[in-house]
Amino acid sequence: MKWIFAAALLLCACTGPESLYSWHNYDNAIYKYNKRQTEELQAKLLDTYRRMTEYQGGKRGAVPPGLYAEYGYLLYKTGKKDEGLSFLRQEIKLYPESERYISRIIKQIEK
Repeated sequence: MKWIFAAALLLCACTGPESLYSWHNYDNAIYKYNKRQTEELQAKLLDTYRRMTEYQGGKRGAVPPGLYAEYGYLLYKTGKKDEGLSFLRQEIKLYPESERYISRIIKQIEK
């Protein structure tokens, strides 16, 4: 009987808590891009953002806070202005508490 309890305890200890969001190698992609901003690394970062917005898992099943804003701003900087503004507005829809900050960004880039 003790070995059943020990096995169950061991199995529970091996599984960590499920993350709220799926990060899809975000930390590595953003680090590399910030370290050396090349077109190749920018394309990889944009692809990471795309995957994160399209295939979100985790407990919440939602995009992490700030991700739409980062993605939108980078798209805007690369010339995809309408798409970038759309993602900035999507950030406000998903996280209304960001409206004050994101609205300022939108006003600045629309000038």
